[in-house]
Amino acid sequence: MNLPTLKDIEDSAQVVYREFSATPQYAWALLGQKLGSTCWVKHENHTPVGAFKIRGGLTYFDQLAKSGSLPREVISATRGNHGQSIGWAARAYGVACTIVAPHGNSSEKNAAMRALGITLVEHGSDFQESREHAIKLAEQRSAHMVPSFHVNLLRGVATYWWELFKAVPDLDVVYVPIGQGSGACSAIIAKHALGHKARIVGVVSAHATTYADSLAAGRVVEAPVTTLLADGMACRIADAQALAILQGQIDHIVKVTDFEVAQAMRDIFACTHNVAEGAGAAAFAAAMQERAQLAGQIVGVTISGGNVDSAVFAQTLQAG
Repeated sequence: MNLPTLKDIEDSAQVVYREFSATPQYAWALLGQKLGSTCWVKHENHTPVGAFKIRGGLTYFDQLAKSGSLPREVISATRGNHGQSIGWAARAYGVACTIVAPHGNSSEKNAAMRALGITLVEHGSDFQESREHAIKLAEQRSAHMVPSFHVNLLRGVATYWWELFKAVPDLDVVYVPIGQGSGACSAIIAKHALGHKARIVGVVSAHATTYADSLAAGRVVEAPVTTLLADGMACRIADAQALAILQGQIDHIVKVTDFEVAQAMRDIFACTHNVAEGAGAAAFAAAMQERAQLAGQIVGVTISGGNVDSAVFAQTLQAG
C-alpha cells in the first residue's frame, strides 16, 4: 500500500474544508490539572457528523470521482460513525447508500444515518457479522462495497492529525483509540509527513483486544468483544493492512476498561462540557492510566467522536 504523502494530506484537507473548517484543539486547564500534565484535546466531536470519520468518507468519494468510477450505489458496514461518514459523502455526490449495522446498535447513531438518506439494514450480532453481510449484499446488487480501512480513507483521516501536529509542534505523546485502525494509522502517516517527534500510543478496549493481541503476535488474532460502552472500538478481527502499518510504529498499547472509559467521559464533560462517546473518551482514559509517567510532558488526546445515546450518557454521568 502506498501511504499518503504530505502533498496528499494537504490536497485532502482542501477536499475536507469544502464541507467544514478545521476542528479546534485546546489545552484544557482542568483536564491538565486532573492529568498532571499539559493536555491538548483535538475536537473531532465538532465535525458535522460528530466524529473524525467524515474526513475519510469525503476523500474516498473524491478519489472515486477523480478516477471516473463513481458507482450508482455504495454499501458498507458500521457501528455508526463510519456509516455517517459514507452517507454524508454519498449524499454530496448523489450516490445511493445502504449501511449495515448490527442489531442493538446505538439508536441515535441509527437515526443520524437515516437522516442523511441512508438505507439502514440491521443484521448480525456484532460489526464483523454486519461487515460480512454487507459484502454479500454488495455482490448481489453489483454495488460498490466501501471498506472500513482503505488508503483513500486514510488520506482524509490524516488531515486531523496533520492539523493537530501543526498546531502543537511540541507535543511529546499522543494517545489514539483503535477501532478498525484508520485513526492510529493516519496519526503515524501525519507524524512522518511532518517529521513530528511525538510518540504515538495506541488505545484499545480491554474488552476488545484484537489489535493488542495481533501486534503482540505479529499476525491477525481474533478476540471476543464484550465492551458495553466503547462501541467505536468493538472490533473482533484486526485489519491486516492496518496491522502492517501499526507494527513497529506504535510506541505501546494501553488497554482501557469500560469503567475507566466511563470515568473519562465524566471527566471530559466536567472539565470541558464536551460530550464524548465511549471510544471518544478512550484516549483520555489511557492517559489517565499512565499519568504517573507523563509528568512534565505535553500530551495530546482526541475526542474522536461524541455520538453517545442520551440515555447511556445520562446513566454514565449518574453512575459517577
